[in-house]
Amino acid sequence: MIHKQAQYYLSHFKHDAPAGIVVFLVALPLCLGIALASGAPLFSGLIAGLVGGLIVSWLSGSQLSVSGPAAGLTVIVLNAIETLGSFQGLLVACILAGIMQLAFGYLRAGIIGAFFPAAVIKGMLAAIGLILIIKQIPHATGYDTSYEGDESYMQETAQSSFFELFDALNGVSAGAVVISSAALLILIIWETSWIKKQRLLKLIPGPLIAVVWGVGYNLAAARFIPAWAVSEKHLVKLPVPENVDSFFNNFMFPDFNYLGNPQVYMIAVTIAIIASLETLLSLEAVDKLDPLKRIAPTNRELKAQGIGNILSGMLGGLPITAVIVRSAANINAGGKTSLSCFIHGLCLLVSVMFFAHLLNYIPLACLSAILLHTGYKLAKPTLFKEYYRKGMSQFLPFIITIAAILATDLLKGMAIGLVFGLFFVIKANYNAAITLTQNGSHYLLSFNKDVSFLNKALLRKFILHIKENSSVTIDASKAQFIDHDILETIEDFLSGAPDDNITVDVIDLYGKEKMKKHDAIVVLK
Repeated sequence: MIHKQAQYYLSHFKHDAPAGIVVFLVALPLCLGIALASGAPLFSGLIAGLVGGLIVSWLSGSQLSVSGPAAGLTVIVLNAIETLGSFQGLLVACILAGIMQLAFGYLRAGIIGAFFPAAVIKGMLAAIGLILIIKQIPHATGYDTSYEGDESYMQETAQSSFFELFDALNGVSAGAVVISSAALLILIIWETSWIKKQRLLKLIPGPLIAVVWGVGYNLAAARFIPAWAVSEKHLVKLPVPENVDSFFNNFMFPDFNYLGNPQVYMIAVTIAIIASLETLLSLEAVDKLDPLKRIAPTNRELKAQGIGNILSGMLGGLPITAVIVRSAANINAGGKTSLSCFIHGLCLLVSVMFFAHLLNYIPLACLSAILLHTGYKLAKPTLFKEYYRKGMSQFLPFIITIAAILATDLLKGMAIGLVFGLFFVIKANYNAAITLTQNGSHYLLSFNKDVSFLNKALLRKFILHIKENSSVTIDASKAQFIDHDILETIEDFLSGAPDDNITVDVIDLYGKEKMKKHDAIVVLK
């Protein structure tokens, strides 16, 4: 068994290794930016990324999902640190949240993710794609803005993001535009069929070429044409340890004295619920993007995230979730198995310990190009056309989810999209559960599937259409369950049928639930 698993991962190594490097390059500045936005030590973001890559990747049942610190939790973490007055108190809340997530997994709470309609999930992906484009254009143009929050669309950044987008046009850096434009062109070329036909070139990921281009250009420009180079503030900023010992000195441990503070438990519950919801949403989205259409076990994912948050809290890291942006970058780069996520974690570890000074040469502009390309692939115009062709029952939940996420944040937007999505699902089931057809003076009332109390009004409407001096066949053979309210409505109809000289044939209705006998002319079949 172990030998077969090893063979499976080795067979995909040529795809997973470059994909892992790409995810690492995307995750690195985000780990730092999210820590900065959370008011936490910069190293805590890296620890969370390491736990997500090295540990959760193997515990998770998802082959493509990438876990790490999530921008959606920044406000919660920032407020928690201010409330508790200590980052070490937050670490205790993170551990407690992890224990709760473990319990969620064993209680099989992962089934919640299955209740999100496909149109809503696709809408979330398209919204994230648009968010990436909006948030990355300032970095691509060299506008001096922070990197935090670039995976989310939090309410406090929702309004400012469009202003940043327009301000970016007034703060254009020539060097950043050259780097991002050429990097984006490289990524587009690397997607062409000609590149894919070249045996050697198709083994090299386009994002890696884009990064090499960005570093090479900036070093050359700084030496020969400084006006066209990007400044240090537009490069990756990674803490550089002097030696291996100083690396381990960055780890921080929780202060368990905070277990006596009731506020810790409220914060832990909040983190556990929000992190679990974000994880389940991301998992559903990743399953939609997976070219092999694999389905990840949600309960196992909750357990994996729980263990990840316990370890992250123990070591001084931020809370973690499955993150759709990094997961999408993983899929976009050609990742096939969880080995790519592990490689991204391994790259984080090695780079922070030994090569931090080299990574600080990478311009943010070329990383922005990678995310812009990922954003476009998530929000392609063809996706909007596809859902428009599917009809309003699919298009409206899709477009409303996008608009709601852009106007608020990820979780609120998904909640709004879910309400509309479920409305159309219920409406479709409402109309399809019962049908009435007429042939002369004969009516066929069919129960096409399980019939709930929601169909009571429709059933009454159909009964009112049945005219006097006619015959009716009630066919319930396709229904496994018929709600008591529906049976009562039929019972009332059967009681009044003789008065209108209506003959009723009943097929496979009795036995679904006990009913009284009536004076109506009933033929059992």
